[in-house]
Amino acid sequence: MTDQVHNRIAMLRAERGTSRRELADALGVHYQTIGYLERGEYSPSLHLALRIAGYFDVPVEVVFSTEPFPRLGSGRAG
Repeated sequence: MTDQVHNRIAMLRAERGTSRRELADALGVHYQTIGYLERGEYSPSLHLALRIAGYFDVPVEVVFSTEPFPRLGSGRAG
């Protein structure tokens, strides 16, 4: 079992055209923290995870998961 937290921060940033620095400034963290989070080198506190989800205006489970996210386009269209 792994304790890694998977996330979609990079994807959400790309969709919105937000840089790591812009996101970090909005959250009050160092921009390198965003890189560590995106690469899975650091797991956020619950407070930070909720703030990131709030920034993107999505539920926290859209951003973070204990299981790897399926690759986009790999599932069947509904």
